[in-house]
Amino acid sequence: MAGPQIVAVASGSPAQRAGLQPGDEVAAIGGESPRDVIRWQLLSNGARFPMEILRDGARFSVQISKRDGEPLGAEVDAAVFDGVQTCDNHCEFCFVHQLPRGMRRSLYLKDDDYRLSFLYGNFTTLTRFNELDYERVVSERLSPLYVSIHATDPDVRAAILQNRRGAVSLRWLRLLLDAGIEVHGQVVVCPGVNDGAVLEDTLAGVLDRFAELRTLCVVPLGLSRYNRQPRMRLHTSAEAASVVDLVEGWQSRFLRALGRRLAFLADEYYLMCGRGFPDDDHYEGFDMHEDGVGMARAFHAQFTVQGREPTPPRSGFFSWVDGAPADGYRAPRHGSPDPQPADPAVADPQAVPSSCGELPGDGPEDRPHVVPVALTRRRPGRDAPVAVLTGTLGAAVVAPLVASLDRSDVRVLPVENRFFGGNIGVTGLMVGSDLARVLAGQPEGDRYLLPDVCLSRGRFLDGTSPQELPRRVEIIATHGQALRDALECG
Repeated sequence: MAGPQIVAVASGSPAQRAGLQPGDEVAAIGGESPRDVIRWQLLSNGARFPMEILRDGARFSVQISKRDGEPLGAEVDAAVFDGVQTCDNHCEFCFVHQLPRGMRRSLYLKDDDYRLSFLYGNFTTLTRFNELDYERVVSERLSPLYVSIHATDPDVRAAILQNRRGAVSLRWLRLLLDAGIEVHGQVVVCPGVNDGAVLEDTLAGVLDRFAELRTLCVVPLGLSRYNRQPRMRLHTSAEAASVVDLVEGWQSRFLRALGRRLAFLADEYYLMCGRGFPDDDHYEGFDMHEDGVGMARAFHAQFTVQGREPTPPRSGFFSWVDGAPADGYRAPRHGSPDPQPADPAVADPQAVPSSCGELPGDGPEDRPHVVPVALTRRRPGRDAPVAVLTGTLGAAVVAPLVASLDRSDVRVLPVENRFFGGNIGVTGLMVGSDLARVLAGQPEGDRYLLPDVCLSRGRFLDGTSPQELPRRVEIIATHGQALRDALECG
């Protein structure tokens, strides 16, 4: 098993004082080879410990001395060092199976790893979970975890996952809840498969068997134009309305029985059936914001209420394999510990900072790391017209907010996702080729605001970068306050 490789060392840190360098491979900490970044953090949390290093073919030991709990100041290259636990389910709705050819290899890796669930909010089915995994989760309190449920009927769940272990793997969910581990559940609703009576039975099963779940998000399946599964199809408006009615009915039952709503609908359902979003209080803290639950309402509140705390960022669908911090979505998103990354190739070459001088936000934790680049294109003036780039679903949320400003110089540019096609319209899956197509028909000299959620290490999912776009763009953080600040600084 290869050990973690150090990619950056913070100036003046204990790691630098001990002589650690980018490129070093850590073979052991205190005699133990860490298998993942979780163990790395625990082993490096003490005040004094030896570290075995491999450098240029030589192995030697260094002694780390620091205050107990003080950060080591070394950034590693990955979240897991012993290999990702891959998924052996064959779900018909799996989005990884719906990707076009020619993308980066890492995007095609399906994981079912509880460690990535803890670090990044990835959903695990628990079909590969075992006794050793359970003991570690409980002893190290790896909480919260995120579990794909889809159906509580054993036979239905096994059929959905196309894995016979799916019929029994929810026993681990019961044990985790019994041990006090916080768990968020998910149901991906496929029309004609697990909606209607099956969804009713699933919600009843959750109340009966898994009422301690922190939340249960109910989301529609995403279908790209590369889907080849004949049973998978898009919801009709009437089907979406039926799902909304069913879940809202169960929210009332949960509220009476448990004192909380427990189950929440993804924003897409309200958009699909043309209904307004519930009020802020309905979402009980926006726990599943990044799964598209309450994202529109949170964005609205951040845009309209000055000083509203932005919802904490989490890495998106693919970000754990392509540029997310190795420490997980809880880590700051503004770059490595050292202001000068060890390798410029892994810096975030975002296009340009905001015209106000830096990206808006409440503090460094709320801003992506931005490296200005020298472009021959002229920077737009502060009085230039502004265009907000967003996905087609995001446009339905952003356009009314922009219209409320009553400014003729601001417009919303919806970007149709032709790269993935199907019903893919979320802003986080926008790619450079689609943005380039839209921007090519737009005037030069305008300000174009691009949310950072569609970028990972400065690149879109199709491998292109903002520098390749035909118009200069400004990268802003993906929350309502950031958009409001960017518009007001013009």
